[in-house]
Amino acid sequence: MNASVVALDDNEPPKAVETCLRLGGISCAACAQPIESAVRSVPGVLSVAVAPAVATAVVRGDPAHTNVAALVDAIQRAGYDAAPHDAQGLGAWRQHASRQLLWRWFVAAFCGMQVMMFLTPTYVAEPDALTNEMRRLLLWGAWTLTLPVMAFSAQPYWASAWRALWQRRMVMEVPVALGLVITLVASTAAMVDPNGPWGDAVYFDSLTMFVTFLLSARWLEMRLRHRAAEGLEGAMAALPDVARRLRDDGAVEEVSIRALRPGDAVQVRLGDAFGADGVIEHGTTWVDEALLTGEARPVEKTPGDRVVAGSLNRGHVVVMRVHAVGVDTRQAAIVSLVHGAMTSRPTAARWADRWAGPFLVGVVALAGLAGAFWLVVAPERAVWVMVSVLVVTCPCALSLAVPSSLLAAAGNLARRGVLVRHLDAIETLSRVQVVMMDKTGTLTEPPNGRMTLVRLSGPVDVTAQALDAQTDEPANAWAMHRMVDLAAQSSHPLSRAVVASQGATEPRGVAWRGVHEVAGQGVEGTDLDGRVWRLGAAAWAWPGGQPSPGARVVGACEGVGAWAWVDDETQPEVLRPGVEAALAALRTQSIRVVLLSGDAPARVQGLADRLGLDEAVGAASPEGKLRVMREAQRAGLVVAMVGDGINDAPVLAQADVSLAMGDGAWMAQSQADFVLLNDGLTPLVHALPLARRCDRNVRQNVRWAVAYNLACVPMAAMGWLPPWAAGVGMALSSLAVMANAQRLSR
Repeated sequence: MNASVVALDDNEPPKAVETCLRLGGISCAACAQPIESAVRSVPGVLSVAVAPAVATAVVRGDPAHTNVAALVDAIQRAGYDAAPHDAQGLGAWRQHASRQLLWRWFVAAFCGMQVMMFLTPTYVAEPDALTNEMRRLLLWGAWTLTLPVMAFSAQPYWASAWRALWQRRMVMEVPVALGLVITLVASTAAMVDPNGPWGDAVYFDSLTMFVTFLLSARWLEMRLRHRAAEGLEGAMAALPDVARRLRDDGAVEEVSIRALRPGDAVQVRLGDAFGADGVIEHGTTWVDEALLTGEARPVEKTPGDRVVAGSLNRGHVVVMRVHAVGVDTRQAAIVSLVHGAMTSRPTAARWADRWAGPFLVGVVALAGLAGAFWLVVAPERAVWVMVSVLVVTCPCALSLAVPSSLLAAAGNLARRGVLVRHLDAIETLSRVQVVMMDKTGTLTEPPNGRMTLVRLSGPVDVTAQALDAQTDEPANAWAMHRMVDLAAQSSHPLSRAVVASQGATEPRGVAWRGVHEVAGQGVEGTDLDGRVWRLGAAAWAWPGGQPSPGARVVGACEGVGAWAWVDDETQPEVLRPGVEAALAALRTQSIRVVLLSGDAPARVQGLADRLGLDEAVGAASPEGKLRVMREAQRAGLVVAMVGDGINDAPVLAQADVSLAMGDGAWMAQSQADFVLLNDGLTPLVHALPLARRCDRNVRQNVRWAVAYNLACVPMAAMGWLPPWAAGVGMALSSLAVMANAQRLSR
């Protein structure tokens, strides 16, 4: 609803505020649960979602009771780090985390090489070549160099394992930490007393090598995770800090971007970003909207064209009239959708998370049984067999198998102009057989400026005072002001066409008691005098009336009059960019396309014939569209729906997978699984094959994770894998899953 609408209901509950936090200390998917539990304990929190794959949390809460400091404090008490997710500090934060991990890796690798140098003579020397004193000196040197590896390099594993045990949870770091402790204790005991129960075998070299391999995999995994997050954050371009606002006397003043208000005139120089949504008022330029729409080429903008916050001016200096700022901008809406995409947990990933804990408990039990068995069969091998079983297991590979692939695909789709709202929908999109589409605003451009106004009833030459209105202007002009302002409250393409046909670019500031849209019918508002104004379908807006033939929209108010907006029949409907090529590409992918529209059947069928569509249904109400879709679903077909208006929201919700146009109604976007940020259907053509690739990639990852654990755990229990080989296998298993998933980013 536009700012010109006056809200008279003081009892309306406050809107929830969404806060995005970046997280530190996350090592696997199991870390999400304690963070979510800690945040939910903060008063005023309504919901929280954590995305371990990109180390992000999105919190919705009551602004009167919740603040960022309280959220950060709760997360820190749970043992993790947190900070506001701001674009300026995000790069520095990631760089710091990467450097810190590299330092840990360097210490482990450097000390590990020195440990191997100390222990190599004990392996290769002849039996009598080393005296006992020399051997003990070498062992003590290796032990001394192992300590910084355990204290500094392995610190993330100690911290995570201790945190999990304190919270009575089981995470991957618990068996790893147990393996490290057992190896260090057993090797130290063997060094001190070679004739004791632990034998004389030491594993300082395997221990340091194991930590080095673990950190290598973790660093590479971090880099891949950061790359996936950066791909999703492409739509979250930072807005400029200041704007050049024009004063009434023509002078330019620099103000904070937060000081802009609707109606301000702003000068945007070459290379600057637009700080708000608005309309070009003076000048012609080229605008780069790639970060918001995925379109790589700049788009020409002339006076009257809309521009969105976050896009870049690549042509000439222009003056923009501000229409929306802050949370009302399209850029802010995209940011909200991106946050939701990053924190949504696919069904398969939640299943893997639930099984990771019991799986690890079973592994610890299996390690104990294997150790007990080898204590009887060959005591000297019992320790390293138990350690190998503990470290070879990798539930992380299973937990990462699904979300890593889906997030990589979502990042790729974002760069192509498709914003993913529900990660689960990517799998469904890969199986789509039928695509149903709305017409106006999806396949065709709204008839802006191509509709003629026809008066159906009402006053002719009287003033508005004859209708009890406090103005001297003619009644027709007074009524039309209200009709245009009512149309401006709606984002439906035909409502925008009404505004454009009257030459208006913004609301006139009419005060309404309330404005709401009726799905499939139109928009209704009540003015301060209690009159109910309607704009939409003829039978709804003007019951019992006789609208003009071909009327697209009828506006009426009882006791005032009725008007119709009729298409200019001399001009054919204008197709959106790339529609014909996109539909041809869908046919090559064996996708059946069905056109669903509320327009007249003859008009709908004519467009279907023009585009060569398989099927077209005209005069379809929202209930009629639902009926057509349910019939296809009952036939066993997987159906996708593409729409843009509020009347499409019910059918978008019914579809197996739904796609909303980025410039359409917010209600349609809220019901959709994907939002097409470009003006055409080209992104959909790219999305379908990418979804199929993602489905294959997920299956590959799951098969690899299951096969690895089924093969390596028994091998370790049988004593066929030494600890260092178990460490390599565990590190490479997670890395293989992440690397395979990153193929979807290409």
